Amino acid sequence: MEFNNTKDVFGIQRDLPLNYIERDADAIFKDALDRKHHVVIFGSSKQGKTCLRKKNLNPEEYIVVHCDNKMDLYNLNVNILKQAGFTVQVSETKSISGKAKVKVGFGWNLFGKADFESELEGEKGNEKEFKPLELDPDDVNDIIQALKGLGFNKYIIIEDFHYLKDETQVDFAIELKAFHENSDLTFIVVGVWLEENRLIALNGDLSGRIKSVNADEWTNENLMSLIIDGEILLNISIPEDNKKQLIEKSLNNVYIVQEACYQLCKVNKIQQTQETKVDIDCASLDTIISQVINQHSGRYNNLITNISEGFQTTGLEMHKWIMYSIIKADIDKLEKGLKRSEINALLQAEHPRKQELNPGNLTQALKSIASLQVKKNTIPLIIDYDSSNLKLNIVDKGFIIWLSNQKRDELIAELGI
Repeated sequence: MEFNNTKDVFGIQRDLPLNYIERDADAIFKDALDRKHHVVIFGSSKQGKTCLRKKNLNPEEYIVVHCDNKMDLYNLNVNILKQAGFTVQVSETKSISGKAKVKVGFGWNLFGKADFESELEGEKGNEKEFKPLELDPDDVNDIIQALKGLGFNKYIIIEDFHYLKDETQVDFAIELKAFHENSDLTFIVVGVWLEENRLIALNGDLSGRIKSVNADEWTNENLMSLIIDGEILLNISIPEDNKKQLIEKSLNNVYIVQEACYQLCKVNKIQQTQETKVDIDCASLDTIISQVINQHSGRYNNLITNISEGFQTTGLEMHKWIMYSIIKADIDKLEKGLKRSEINALLQAEHPRKQELNPGNLTQALKSIASLQVKKNTIPLIIDYDSSNLKLNIVDKGFIIWLSNQKRDELIAELGI
């Protein structure tokens, strides 16, 4: 019998869990790569986006660039070059935009061996000397040329794309079309949102050149298979009714299911595969689910405070009223996404200065909801606005479950409304 550690099966870990199951998202991802499309993996926080690409790609097949809110296109492209293996040094030459160009070489020595370097200086015996390539990181053609010269053929993964500023997201979406048409390079963009065609909305020319993979979609059958595979790996048995109870109360959130199963094993003193099958006592399951959710109580309370404060004090307090709309909404509406029209109707009925409101006030506040969370260090995101479908989405289902167990009148009173 092969013995497995419980922590390698259930719970959240850095590596792939041993009970990883393939679902529709895996098939869509592999097909998109086979057709050489750019790929967007999207979904809520902790729903398996990273596991999806780790399962279907070997580490030597890709490089990873992690985004943050300080990056513009210049910085993003410089990071791509660095991860590809270039040594990057700021040049004294300026580009048309006024930014400094960069010199790129390969390895630790800018003047080392490299057949991508641009200018032949002369010959020294039988060896040739080259000048390093000087390029403009804002120019996609320069980036493509440099990567081609290097013979670079790995996938380029852009993690945490949602942290980039709006204008940088648009710039990169435009750049992706050039990468598709003028190179064989394939990008995999990973972000926390629930909007299937976000990058196409940023650049319509990406239609047909990009494939979106919804990592957020976990069916009851998927989660049941996940638990059953874990039972087999650890030689344990969880009662059928309790498995169904866990899936229902998790709102199909794989993180909650995995973590609750881990805690359940811990309570039953299951640290590894059992020599003989053990029936798991689930008397504490409700308590465990609550504990898993309440681990993030401080973060959720901070979210309410931070969103309500907005970027600065304003007369209309739009972000505070958006949070009020979320707290007051029915749970089933939050699961599906809160429509802008529903928020607007509530504001028109209850906002003390409703006569001063116009649709632009609400739209502007909704569009800035992600950048506000980044500024307030609410990472990963909990709320996101889908500007294509005009919906406010909760991208951390744990927040919805937590909210359903709170005294919402008290939360509203804390808002000062």
